[in-house]
Amino acid sequence: MAAVTAKTNPLGLSRDDYKGLATTLCAGCGHNSITNHIVKALYDHGVDPYRLAKMSGIGCSSKATAYFVERAHAFNAVHGRMPAVTTGAAVANRELLFLGISGDGDTASIGLGQFCHLLRRNVDCTYIVENNGVYGLTKGQFSATADPGSVQRKGTVNQLETIDIAGLAVQLGASFVARSFSGDGQQLVPLLRAALSHRGTAVLDVISPCVAFNDHEGSTKSYHYVKEHELVLHGLDFIPQQTEVAVDYAEGTSTDVELHDGSHLRLRKLGREHDPQDRLSALRVIDEGRQSAEVVTGLLYVNPAAPDLCTMENLPQSPLRDLGEAELRLTPDQFAALLREWQ
Repeated sequence: MAAVTAKTNPLGLSRDDYKGLATTLCAGCGHNSITNHIVKALYDHGVDPYRLAKMSGIGCSSKATAYFVERAHAFNAVHGRMPAVTTGAAVANRELLFLGISGDGDTASIGLGQFCHLLRRNVDCTYIVENNGVYGLTKGQFSATADPGSVQRKGTVNQLETIDIAGLAVQLGASFVARSFSGDGQQLVPLLRAALSHRGTAVLDVISPCVAFNDHEGSTKSYHYVKEHELVLHGLDFIPQQTEVAVDYAEGTSTDVELHDGSHLRLRKLGREHDPQDRLSALRVIDEGRQSAEVVTGLLYVNPAAPDLCTMENLPQSPLRDLGEAELRLTPDQFAALLREWQ
């Protein structure tokens, strides 16, 4: 019998070549679904692992870069500082394909200022926000993307206005903006491939349910139970096995998704009637979705003609890291000519 060979992409790589370490996130976490979709998108797109640069900050989401493409370059930045590191790396070596993984806390809270400047500079990168509306590493407090009126497990109601990542990205100059759901691979994988092909900042706001919090009264593994019994070494939670939330619905329609805790999410997938190159239309669609308590998904906005940062700064095609002293240092005549321009 002939040997069975694995299916490969144009680079001769199998899908397994794009996988990484085993996940340490909670079973059923939407972030794991996003990782699987990233693996498929990179495999289908034929991305060279040695040309890929994975950038991340701090949080559950930022751990995800360890779970795909082990052979790629990677940089785990300080909390909220991934945009600045990505900007510097992208300017130094524009031959790399930059893929940033962040969360709603890393992006919309501590890293909001840096995120805004990444957008307005249109740095050439794909920026994925794994958005669950809570701080997953610190017991699930509301993040800046939590919607007004949303309720925590303990009954606390969020009274603050939300920061809409997609709306902010459109307003501040990102040239590709999309929103999706972690359980909708049929939509997310093509969006990821389109983002990887785009020249400039491509932002994907991906709603990703968190399943980790089981701090209800009566649990002998809950944080409060441990504190009340003076077991101060650890706040232990029991995290049950959960299945991933997946959806499949047509363009131009809506669907109701029940999450693990019994709450519901209303998704509406954009249809052909939306023009993603109309900036005002994108902002209107985002606002209408918020008013009707729907999460609008799909390609919200794209401007293929917008120049990226390296183009605006007239940087050479050769990576800056490869330029030597002869290319970087002005000759005496060139320096004298520069001084004359300022006289």
